[in-house]
Formats: sequence, structure tokens, C-alpha cells
Amino acid sequence: MVSQPVGLLARPVLPRVRAGHRVAALLRRALWRSAFTLGGHGVRVTGTPPRGGCVVVANHSSHADTAALLAALRARTAPVVAAAADHWFSVPWRAGVCRALTAGRPVRRGGGGWADLCALGAQAGAGRVVVVFPEGTRSRTGHLARFHTGAFRLAARADVPVVPVAIVGTRDLLPPDAKRTRAVPVEVRFGSPLDPGRPDVEVAARSAVEALLARGPAEAARARSHAVAAALATSRSGAVVAFVWGVAEALSWPLMAELFLALLVPAVGLRAWRLVPALTAGTVVGVVSHAVAARHGVALPAPLTTARMQAAASVQVAGHGAAAMFEQPFSGIPVKVYAAEAGRQGVPLPVLAATTAAARVGRMLLIGAGTAPLAHLLRRQLRSGYGVYLAALVAGFAVGLAVVVRSWS
Repeated sequence: MVSQPVGLLARPVLPRVRAGHRVAALLRRALWRSAFTLGGHGVRVTGTPPRGGCVVVANHSSHADTAALLAALRARTAPVVAAAADHWFSVPWRAGVCRALTAGRPVRRGGGGWADLCALGAQAGAGRVVVVFPEGTRSRTGHLARFHTGAFRLAARADVPVVPVAIVGTRDLLPPDAKRTRAVPVEVRFGSPLDPGRPDVEVAARSAVEALLARGPAEAARARSHAVAAALATSRSGAVVAFVWGVAEALSWPLMAELFLALLVPAVGLRAWRLVPALTAGTVVGVVSHAVAARHGVALPAPLTTARMQAAASVQVAGHGAAAMFEQPFSGIPVKVYAAEAGRQGVPLPVLAATTAAARVGRMLLIGAGTAPLAHLLRRQLRSGYGVYLAALVAGFAVGLAVVVRSWS
């Protein structure tokens, strides 16, 4: 019997994979996910990837199949791949590349192949996913060939489930005789795990892979963060969040209002401009409210600001009045500092509101002019790799903010 419920690949009592193997698998997963994302469409994953030790059996029509699987499988299962010894391990440099980039292990396609597979049984029993292409070689026609028995005997020997998987799109991405890839969608479809002890497991696995392939062509991957950003940018809730963000920044929050626009524009392009009025209105309300509070001697929290920032803003407001708001983008001093100084120096509120609106709209136009063309140029990459964009944007903003604060310290 299988040591865990094969219908769910349940979490309880799963063996712990060695930390070194998990780290290496995480790096490989990041590498291949990045490669597919930069290639244009990413890797779409449907079904549930296994959570513990098992034998994955998948169709094989391209050298890109292994990369797609490693991009789709969980890094915590530290996948190891049965690779053809006569091809991938025929010369030392190719063997090194195969081991490093795919966790490949040599399996002879002539005599001795079963012994090689048996050596992988301990890996599956230790909680790792063992990937086997039971057709034995790449299909030249694109049709599913006969499944060899080794993968299923291995699963029974290791007492782990068999997980059927269909890889769709890789044949078009990198055909068997091609020397360069094409920008096409790739999808990895996981089926339900099978008990290796059932007498018809080979037939059931092949039928499951055929059924997964029959669902149709691959669809382009879409990051959840992209879907969330697009929905927020085009909804009423997005306008409300934009307004609140603008108010919060002008009162105390250290995140500039334009950052909200930069977070969403790449997801929907110019449709995000509907948020500009809400962001502008929020900033104006926040600036005026801050100025009123300062005029009455109320000091609001001003994190990540310095005495030098306050002194510089005081000089600029004294010399130019509300027009000092146009100097704010070039100084890097937060808008809340200017709002406080405008209040303390008695700048007329209507003039302050009008000047703030004009200055903020100008900044947003610059942000949009920079991000909208990028969003159009990289629209496919952003659709599947939006999380990477968000992480890079936040990291870049954090570094920039630290540099500004340090320069004014």
C-alpha cells in the first residue's frame, strides 16, 4: 500500500527533503520560470502539482519538456529527472549541464536501465519527485507512444503514487530538430495521482495523459498578481484606493501616490489613467488637510523625513509660496513636508490646492509616459511575470527612498 492517500497527495507524514536539494530545486525553478517568462508567455500550470514523493510520468515531444516541468513542480519536492544516458551523459560537459540545470540522473536506454531507475527509488521514498518520460524518447510525430514499464515498477518498488502529466506547447516552442525557440504558450497539466499497486496502472496513466492532452492547445500563463492588478485598476474600488493612497501620502504615509499608478499601469496600460483624478483629488485633500493642521499647531507624524528636508522646504515655500510644490519632485522631499510648511507660513488654501493638483498631474503624466510604452512592449512577459515586476518596482523604490533620506540627513 502507498504510505500516503494517493487521491490527495496529503501533507501528513511527508518525508523531509534535504535542505540543499530544496535550495537547488528552488534555483532551478526560478531559472526556468524566468526563461519561459522572458520568452513571452511563461508556463501555465493546471491541476495540483504533487506535494511529496512520487513518480511523474509525462509525454515527451521536446527538449523543453524538462524545463517546463521544473518550472511547474514545487521546489520543496526537489525534482530529479531520469535522463537518457546515451545522449545527456555521453560527454562530461553535457553531463555537468544536465545535472546542474535539470537535476538529471543517467538512465540507460539499453541494458541496465532498470538498475538505474532503481537507484532513483530511494529519492522518491525520501519525498522527492522523480520525473520519468515513459515513452523513452521524444515523439517525432507529436502523438503519444507506448509507455515502458520501468516508471511504474519504480513507483511500486518505492511505494509512492504515479502522477500523470501532460506537457502542451513545448513541441511548438522547440521542435525536435529546431535550433531556436518560438514565443508560444506552454502549459503543464497535472492529473490525479494513481496507486502504483493497481493492475492497470500503466494503461490508466497513459489514458490520463491522453485525456489531459485532449483538452486542447496550451493557454498563456497569467500571474495572479497581474489579474488582481488589472481588476483593481479598472474597478471602482481602485479609484477609492487611489484616493485614500493620495490622502495618506500627503498626511503621513511615506509611499508616494505615483507608486500606486506605477504598480497598476503595466497591467492595463492607458486604462489606468482613470485613476489619475482620484489620486490627484486625494493628494489635494491630504495637502490641504495637512496645511490646516499645521496652521493650528498640530504636527502630524512624518516618518522618513529629516530636519534638512524641513529647512529646505521652508526656504522654498517662503520664496515661492504655493509654487514650491513644483520644486518638490526635483528635491525628493516628501509632499507632506511642503504641506506642513505651507500651513505654517499661511499660504492661501485655494492657491495651494490648485498648485498641488497641477504639480501632481504633471508628475503622473511623466510616470505614465515612462511605464505605458514599457507595458505595451513587454505585455506578454508582464502577464506571466507580473510578480517579478512588482518586486523589482518595490525594491527600486525602497533603494531610491533610502538614497534620498540619506542625502538629506
